[in-house]
Amino acid sequence: MALTQISSNKCWGGFQKVFEHDSAELRCRMRFGIYLPPKAESGKCPVMYWLSGLTCTEQNFITKGGSQQAAADHGIVIVAPDTSPRGCNIEGEDESWDFGTGAGFYINATEEPWKTNYCMYSYITEELPRLINANFPVDSERMSISGHSMGGHGALICTLKNPGKYKAVSAFAPICNPMQCAWGQKAFSGYLGPDKSTWESYDATVLASRYSGPQLDILIDQGKEDQFLAAGQLLPDNLIAACTEKKLPVVFRLQQGYDHSYYFVLSFINDHIKHHAKYLNA
Repeated sequence: MALTQISSNKCWGGFQKVFEHDSAELRCRMRFGIYLPPKAESGKCPVMYWLSGLTCTEQNFITKGGSQQAAADHGIVIVAPDTSPRGCNIEGEDESWDFGTGAGFYINATEEPWKTNYCMYSYITEELPRLINANFPVDSERMSISGHSMGGHGALICTLKNPGKYKAVSAFAPICNPMQCAWGQKAFSGYLGPDKSTWESYDATVLASRYSGPQLDILIDQGKEDQFLAAGQLLPDNLIAACTEKKLPVVFRLQQGYDHSYYFVLSFINDHIKHHAKYLNA
């Protein structure tokens, strides 16, 4: 599959690049950011996938997340895809910020008119890793995943649905129980239809309650002053309760004074990359 390089910038001894390609899953052109640490010049490195939140593109994390220094230090490639298909000319795709463009929710849609293009779950877990493994110096056996908000939801469901696939998982302010919050209900209704039993396979709290697989070590950071926490969109307590019931280890850190922004992500990204490195470089 042909890759077109859009940009390349030297950063912490490695390179922050952006590529574009034709996606078979999403049936459109897609972009992703990839940070190649200095170690990638001499051998294969483990890879961490970063999933961004509502309204984001591949640019938000690579320009605001501050991940490159820690990635260089630990020798980790970081791949940051877009958050939805783009330019599919679906009626209504650009009408709201929390559904359609920039809001793919990392699920495979089953409803018209979304099901042809909105297959972000398959793109993130299958197509994109194949593309990365074929074109960059990465060790396909050493893969992890993280994300913010909608992307934190994505990181959690990809891990819980694929036991053993990811060596580590973490999240910043994830949407933990989308079936029970307004964002999730809007997205799931539109993409998956009215049958709520089909929603369960994309809800981290439900998936955690049913998980059976290799031991996980989940790290979650949540800002205490996050307006969306207060609004009941994130519901971390529900996920923690499910994990406690299943004896799934979760380190949940409520960070005093922090909000939902990339200033919050930037403040703790080094801790998360260190958490991933512990398992990726083991």
